[in-house]
Amino acid sequence: MGKEQKLHVPLITPYKMGNFKLSHRVVLAPLTRMRSYGNVPQPHNILYYAQRTTRGGLLIAEGTVVSDTGIGYPNIPGIWKKEQVEAWKPIVDAVHAKGGIFFCQIWHVGRVSNTGFQPNGQAPISSTDKPVIHSNDGSHFWQPRRLSTEEIPHIINDFRLAAKNAMEAGFDGVEIHGANGYLIDQFLKDQVNDRTDEYGGSLENRCRFALEVVEAVSEEIGADRVGIRLSPFAGYNDSGDSNPEALGLYMAKALNKYGILYLHVIEPRMKTLGEKVKCSQSLVPMRKSFSGTFLVAGGYEREDGNNAVAKNHADLVVYGRLFIANPDLPKRVELDAPFNKYDRSTFYTSDPVVGYTDYPFLDETDIASMSYQRNRG
Repeated sequence: MGKEQKLHVPLITPYKMGNFKLSHRVVLAPLTRMRSYGNVPQPHNILYYAQRTTRGGLLIAEGTVVSDTGIGYPNIPGIWKKEQVEAWKPIVDAVHAKGGIFFCQIWHVGRVSNTGFQPNGQAPISSTDKPVIHSNDGSHFWQPRRLSTEEIPHIINDFRLAAKNAMEAGFDGVEIHGANGYLIDQFLKDQVNDRTDEYGGSLENRCRFALEVVEAVSEEIGADRVGIRLSPFAGYNDSGDSNPEALGLYMAKALNKYGILYLHVIEPRMKTLGEKVKCSQSLVPMRKSFSGTFLVAGGYEREDGNNAVAKNHADLVVYGRLFIANPDLPKRVELDAPFNKYDRSTFYTSDPVVGYTDYPFLDETDIASMSYQRNRG
């Protein structure tokens, strides 16, 4: 029995996510890496994703913008142009060649931008005309232009077309980015959304835009290929809410109507992007209310990831920083092997290698030795 307990690693157990058979529950987070020059994916992206692919493993691609108004950072990929779709194809092919399951995160930054990124130097668009004062990284953001009610269907259509393009590029599905203070989150949160039309005011109205995006994308590619990421408890980019529990619960229940594949939520402890804080709030009520696959993210290590699965608080655990530094993260989790340390200073550089594809793997001798020790119990 002792031997069995040592060998059982909850994160390294199979899981059926809709039609997808996963061999383990360690998921690559959608990580902005700023290495897609001119908003077009590059050949060096192929190696990065292939390195982190395992047979039956789920990868979520970095935030990929749905239109030229969605850009807020340099060298982030897009998926609104033919050239971008074609550039994604060899990356997706490389992941599939190694047996991975690959979802594209579709994204619009909204007001988290400035005129330098916008077409014709126009103001960024948002639910509001209030600017971001406290950004995630100290960037300067321009005062946004509030979208008119009549414009909103056009933005929803941008998400729909992006999802269609992701399918053309070969992705297995899409994750709608509704978190981290970006456009969808700017509609969801009452400390940002000050609208007086049907997209503002009540909780139901503030969630309308997000749910209309979900509906449009689901109708385009099938709800069984759609996930969404939410961060109701976080205040990233000045996007806080006065009652995050109610917001999270409402969205979890409302999403059931569309039958989407998964809900991916950032833990309440991640109040800022860099550090965990102790808090009494929990994702368990959202977990219990949502009928599909439930993914959690936010500062997870090996032990608390295993506990989340063992206690049925989550189906899958999403890893960011650890997966940047450990391309073979699932194997290290399985063997209880030491992790490489990540270098935060290289997360967002444009170098095609440094801090990107140069983190070391465990060597075969280490793997054989650790496997032998574990199997001996």
